[in-house]
Amino acid sequence: MTGSSFFRSIRTGVRSLALHKLRSFLTTMGVLFGTSSVIAMLAIGEGASFDAQEQIRLLGSQNVILRSVKPPEDPNQDENGGTNRYGLTNLDFERITETFPSVKYAAPVRVIQKDVRHLERAAASRVLATKPLYLEVTGRMMFEGRFLTSEDERTRNSVCVLGTELARNLFPFQSAMGERIRVGSDYYTVVGTLAPRVRPSEDPAPPGLDVTGEVFLPFETARVRYGTVQTRRRAGGFDREEVDLHEVIISVATAAEVPMVANAAREMLSRNHDKNDYEIVVPLELLARAEETKRIFNIVLGSIAGISLLVGGIGIMNVMLATVTERTREIGIRRALGAKRRHIVSQFLVETVVLAIGGGLLGVALGLSIPVVVEHWADMTTIVTPEAPVMAFGISAVIGMVFGIYPAWRAASMDPVEALRHE
Repeated sequence: MTGSSFFRSIRTGVRSLALHKLRSFLTTMGVLFGTSSVIAMLAIGEGASFDAQEQIRLLGSQNVILRSVKPPEDPNQDENGGTNRYGLTNLDFERITETFPSVKYAAPVRVIQKDVRHLERAAASRVLATKPLYLEVTGRMMFEGRFLTSEDERTRNSVCVLGTELARNLFPFQSAMGERIRVGSDYYTVVGTLAPRVRPSEDPAPPGLDVTGEVFLPFETARVRYGTVQTRRRAGGFDREEVDLHEVIISVATAAEVPMVANAAREMLSRNHDKNDYEIVVPLELLARAEETKRIFNIVLGSIAGISLLVGGIGIMNVMLATVTERTREIGIRRALGAKRRHIVSQFLVETVVLAIGGGLLGVALGLSIPVVVEHWADMTTIVTPEAPVMAFGISAVIGMVFGIYPAWRAASMDPVEALRHE
C-alpha cells in the first residue's frame, strides 16, 4: 500500500467514525476503562507492596531479631499459682555477643508494662528498656537532644528518650526537652526525641485520647526499678510473668552473613530452651518473600484488569461486525468502482485501531489520575511505574488490531454483486 492510499484509508476511516460519534465514543469506553484499570490496579498494588517492603527494611536488612514468645498456657496450672518464666535470657544475650564472630552490634530490649503520663495527658505507649547500642543496631536517627549513654547505664539515671509522635502529643505546645514524664509511679527527664520511622500525623491527638508511641529507658535503671517479674490483673486472679529480655536485635557485619547468624541463633536457642518460647525474625528473608509476593500480586492484578481490556476488544469487534452489515451496499459500490480487497481491509482495520488507540490514550490519562485521587483521599501509597502505562496502551493497540482483523476480512470477502443487491 502506498503512502497516499494509506493516509486516504485513515481519512476515510476517521470520517466514517465521525458520522456516528456517540456509538464510536461508547465503543471506546470498554478500552478506556480497561486501560485505566490496568494502570490504576498496578499502581495500587505497587504502592501496597512498597509499604510492606519499607516496613521490613526499617527492621534492618542486616539484622536478625530474636523475640520472646509466650508459650501456650498449661490448663492444669492454677490461675494464681507461681510465676510463668519464659523467653530470652540474659545468658542467651551473653552467648550471642561473645560467641558469634559475625555479630557487629547487639542490643537487648525489655518491655515494661507501665502507663505514661504528663499532667492530664496519658498515652498508650511502649516503654522499652534498652542500651545505647540500640541506635547503631536499628539505624534510628535522633530528632532532638541525645540518646541514652553508658553514663546513664552506670549511674542508673532517671532519664528517657521519646518517639517524636509521642513527644508531640504529650507536649503539643512546647519542646519535650528537659520536661518530666511519669512512667508508672516514677518520674523521668526527657533528654531526647527520636525521629519517626514513618511520617507523623499532621495534628496532635486531643487530650484524653490514647496515643501509641515509644519511651526508651536506660536498661539498668529499668532493671533495678521494675525487675523482671510483671504482674497483670485478669478476671479471677493475677498473671505473673518473668521475662529477662523481650527482644534482642543483632546487627550482622555483612548481608551475606545474615543467614549464617540466623541459623547459629536457631541452633543455640534450640539447645538451651526446653520450650518453644522464642521466635527469630530475619528481615532479609521477609524482604525476599515480599518481593516474590509483589510479583505474584502484580500478575494477579494485571490479569484481572486485562480481562477488562479483553471485554473492551470484544465490544469493538461486535460493533465493527454490525458496522460491516450496515455498510454492505457501500462496500459493494467501492468494489464496483475498483477498490481492491486490501483497500476494504485497511479501511475497517483503521477504524478499529482508531477506536482502540483513542480509548487507550483516554484510558492512560484516566489511569494516571486515579492513583493520585486514591492517594489523596484514601491516604494510600500508589506508585505508577513507567512500564504500566506503556504496557496498558500497547495492549489496547494490539487488541484493536486483533479484534479488527475478522470484521475487516469479512467486509473484504463480500461478493461485490451480492453487496450491491443488499438493501
